[in-house]
Amino acid sequence: MITFTPFSGAARSSQTVPLAYLLQVDDIRILLDCGSPDWNPENIKTQSESGNGVTYPWQEYCDIVRKYAPEIDLVLLSHGDLAHSGLYAYAYCHWDLRAPCYTTLPVQAMARIATMEDVEGIRDEQEVDVEEVENNEAAAAEGMESSESRSPKLKNEPKKFVATVQEVHEAFDAVNTLRYSQPTHLQGKCQGLTITPFAAGHTLGGTIWKIRSPSAGTIVYAVNLNHMRERHIDGTVLYRPAAGGVFEPLARPDLFITDADRVNVVTSRRKDRDAALIDAISATLSSRSSLLLPCDSSTRLLELLVLLDQHWKYADFRFPICLLSRNGREMLTFVRSMMEWLGGTVNKEDVGVDGSGRTGGTRRRRGDEDADDEALGAFALRFKFLEFFPSPQSLLQTYSSKEPKLILAVPASLSHGPSRLLFSDFAAVPDNVVLLTSRSEEGTLGRILFDKWNNSQRGDDKWDKGRIGSNIMMDGAMTLKINSKVPLQGAELEVFLAKEKAAKDKEAAHQASMARNQRILEADEDESDEDSDSDSDEEDEVERALDESQMDTDEIPDAANGSPRKRKITKNEDDADWGLDIDEGLTKQLLSFDIYLKGNVSKATSFFKSAGGQTHRFRMFPYVEKKRRVDEYGETIDVGMWLRKGKVLENEADDEATREARRNQAEGETEAPREPPSKFVTSEVEIQLACRLLFVDMEGLNDGRAVKMIVPQVNPRKMIVVHAQAAAADALIDSCANIRSMTRDIYAPSVGETVQIGQHTNSFSISLSDELLSTIKMSRFEDNEVGYVTGRVASHFSSTIPILEPSGPAIPTPNANILHTPQILGSRPIQILPRSTMIGELKLTALKSRLASVGVQAELVGEGVLICGAGARRDQSSSSTQDTVAVRKTGRGRVELEGNVSDIYYVVRREIYNLHALVAT
Repeated sequence: MITFTPFSGAARSSQTVPLAYLLQVDDIRILLDCGSPDWNPENIKTQSESGNGVTYPWQEYCDIVRKYAPEIDLVLLSHGDLAHSGLYAYAYCHWDLRAPCYTTLPVQAMARIATMEDVEGIRDEQEVDVEEVENNEAAAAEGMESSESRSPKLKNEPKKFVATVQEVHEAFDAVNTLRYSQPTHLQGKCQGLTITPFAAGHTLGGTIWKIRSPSAGTIVYAVNLNHMRERHIDGTVLYRPAAGGVFEPLARPDLFITDADRVNVVTSRRKDRDAALIDAISATLSSRSSLLLPCDSSTRLLELLVLLDQHWKYADFRFPICLLSRNGREMLTFVRSMMEWLGGTVNKEDVGVDGSGRTGGTRRRRGDEDADDEALGAFALRFKFLEFFPSPQSLLQTYSSKEPKLILAVPASLSHGPSRLLFSDFAAVPDNVVLLTSRSEEGTLGRILFDKWNNSQRGDDKWDKGRIGSNIMMDGAMTLKINSKVPLQGAELEVFLAKEKAAKDKEAAHQASMARNQRILEADEDESDEDSDSDSDEEDEVERALDESQMDTDEIPDAANGSPRKRKITKNEDDADWGLDIDEGLTKQLLSFDIYLKGNVSKATSFFKSAGGQTHRFRMFPYVEKKRRVDEYGETIDVGMWLRKGKVLENEADDEATREARRNQAEGETEAPREPPSKFVTSEVEIQLACRLLFVDMEGLNDGRAVKMIVPQVNPRKMIVVHAQAAAADALIDSCANIRSMTRDIYAPSVGETVQIGQHTNSFSISLSDELLSTIKMSRFEDNEVGYVTGRVASHFSSTIPILEPSGPAIPTPNANILHTPQILGSRPIQILPRSTMIGELKLTALKSRLASVGVQAELVGEGVLICGAGARRDQSSSSTQDTVAVRKTGRGRVELEGNVSDIYYVVRREIYNLHALVAT
């Protein structure tokens, strides 16, 4: 049985991102994608129904992911952007999402870069590790920061689930990477499942997941597809007209999960979109103005960079292309090492093929900062016009605000980071252009600007009508919240430094106490190592004496009233006993020798009785016979001593250069500039809009025409629609309903709604014996080998899995009631002939292709009839019909072969058999 539950990105939902779905196949729970929402939408607060609290867009989604994360058995990531993989790192480190995760190598790298860019940008502007706490004394006593150093609204904000950079690396290092078309047989609880990734287009390494289950059949998860070839990647393998339509391994699945976000969208031609983008950039730069192009940090940025680099070379521009990203250079380094995953026009440029056909792959470019000149992809993704800047301040230090330039800033949603900060200064300058290439998430500044542009277009020029709109002049005012980190000054700085000094003093005192205790323990260990242990009898005697000395209470006459009083003896860390509640004179009288004695305290009584019955105790110098400490393996080894000696030997083995480098490194770490004390503040900025705004669709996704054409050709038995608004989901369902051969089992669940498909089946594991396995005849069918087997199930004490062994001849019991059938004289007993089973579905087009390869001509006549042999030729004569064979499909699983017994008949029958898996019984 298959159970499907959308966590986010469901059908008939206004919030289509992020994407996260729970797919349960029998008892195996699979998480399909784990995207992150935008943590900084514009209108973030909405009052709850009760009016007592505040709800946030991501709360419900994060709560349900946190609830199911420990129960997940498998995680599959399809794309490397934040909408598909952004929350995985936090869930892995904080919510115990430790199930095996699989994806392709580029998705792992791109998701790591995108998540790092997002978390660094947010943590540089906001304090995210703050939960809603009450203002109690315990919280105030922690003293981590002064209340003045936080913004007033920070305490009321919920915790944003943003991981740290170290957690991002830890999570994505644990991801398992696969190649395209690489079937992987899972183990453990997921044993029996086979997952295979296929190219989805849209992003580098984007994946269509094919999941095969022995009980549930084939499941295909395909979201965010693009069948068109782009500049840096090829289209999806799901549909390729040049290859005959739908890719055969992905055709006719038992369940097809796909998105319908752009079913009602008609996308303009790529040639027109590229021309509109280039024309807008050229016109703006030629007029000595600048452009701001918000973009993502990993996936779709590559397509823009390749397009801009090609145009800069063609037009011989000298204007700079500035990329504001902390991890942009690292992203390109990753991509250059994965050239085998690229497609489009990049592969030709990689080997240095120019327009004349000459190869220049052995050329060297001088003055290149990159050290990978000989690496694969060094020429294709060089981008010599591209400059990297980690922050807007570094950009302004290099280029003034009046110089014309093209700025690519992250993120594309303009919710935080460099793009938002630049927009606050950029939008007030006339003739500047803000160029949008994606619609962004609902509620963000990027979506607000897109809606403003789209509503200003005429009816036929809107973005979803297949036209390229025109830029608009923005006017009016807009208020933005800008988050930033500012250094502490004045009284705040003094308070912070005082608290920091107090914390350091406290820590230093604690460390000194720990060091003193450690020295005492080490001294005790050294002395115990030097003093050998005595025999067991002597040890028992010493312990008894020690216990008696500890439990002993000596009566001491009180000088005032002559009544006796008791003295308590306590034991310190060094195992010496000290009288704590006696006077100094009594201490001198009782302890006559100041000799350190570990453990044993000799107890002696004077020969002469003193007046008043007072007894004296003296510390005596002990003598213990020295013996070596042994155990069942011989003399014991001091591991700590060997470790200390090992460090000494390592230091002595290092040469002078190594020791000097180590000292320099230590000095460099100590001399590293410390970040000044700072606080997070939120300010509201009012902007007078005066720039121009233009949108060009560069998302690289299928439009409605492609979706309505591809889905019927996939022809699934059942289908689930996700990632779509209500109108788009209903449009796809209505389109499929008009096709006779299309399934009627189409589901469009909302968030939290569960869809159950099929019935629950129990699967059992069984092991085949070597003797039985050697007798099985296997036939190949698609990706599997099928064979018929009969045997006897046996259990062995050495294995927990039952074993199927060959069944021996049946031995009739003497008391069995055997029914004797009357036999006719001279007749033979009835023999039951074995029958064979043919697995597969015959396609007449495939049969026609196979017959053509062996030299037999065939033509389709009518519906479901294939004429083979001489009858398929137009110049046939009446005598040639003897070599004609007709193949008919009369029903599901029924094929009729009609014709005379001839060579053509046997050839056609053999090819029909070859198209099936023949299982002999």
